[in-house]
Amino acid sequence: MTNKQRLDLIEKHIREHKYADLHTLSTLFGSSLSTVRRALDELESRGVLRRHHGGASLIETDELAKEYDFISRDQRQAEEKFSIARLVADQVQPGMTVILDGGTSIYAVARLLTAKRLQVITNSLPIAGLFSEIGSLETIVTGGSIQNRLGVLVGPLCEQSLEQIHADIAILGGAGITEAGVWNHNALIVATQRKMIAASERTLFALDSSKFGRKAMSLTAPFCEKFTIVTDQKPSPAVATAIKNAGASLTVAPTSRD
Repeated sequence: MTNKQRLDLIEKHIREHKYADLHTLSTLFGSSLSTVRRALDELESRGVLRRHHGGASLIETDELAKEYDFISRDQRQAEEKFSIARLVADQVQPGMTVILDGGTSIYAVARLLTAKRLQVITNSLPIAGLFSEIGSLETIVTGGSIQNRLGVLVGPLCEQSLEQIHADIAILGGAGITEAGVWNHNALIVATQRKMIAASERTLFALDSSKFGRKAMSLTAPFCEKFTIVTDQKPSPAVATAIKNAGASLTVAPTSRD
């Protein structure tokens, strides 16, 4: 296979699937990881895709796509997400079994877990790519159908795999938080998150303050005793009271503005 043929095939695959990890491309096109990396670097220089840990995502031009694209959302509330991520990562001790949800806030947590000896279960392709070459981590990826723009696996196969496991902690994101609980946009993602909650002893929600007062299509879960909400600012008194009355915990991470 010539270099041009390889580039064309990789570009076609990423345009169709919106996201691809290094190992998948290496297997599909019979190339070494280093060869795939060079191909992705060249495609990035052409403005076709954006490189990140473990793979690449298609750069889309329409604004609706940008709203849901994993990489573009990764740049939002960056300082707040990192402050929250540090506090969440501190709750994870070596030897634990941890479920990691998809989304940019949880990816920020994953970056801080790479040096710990853990068993990780995730439905996030970007997180799986991040951990793919780290020897201290055992990474288990759920089955399921790919939500391309978010880079997550969802659906019946994903839910069934989560029903068969037990974890010390599940670390989840969300689209909004109100007195009723934590919300998310996509019914398939909500169903997956509910299975993650059921499979874990504790659940930590990493939610920056831009999510305060926002409802989405579905209520993922009302607050309960096993939940800890980690955020960067105090929520409204109504939300804080609802968290306390349910027996859940609220932790506010310091930022450089504090």
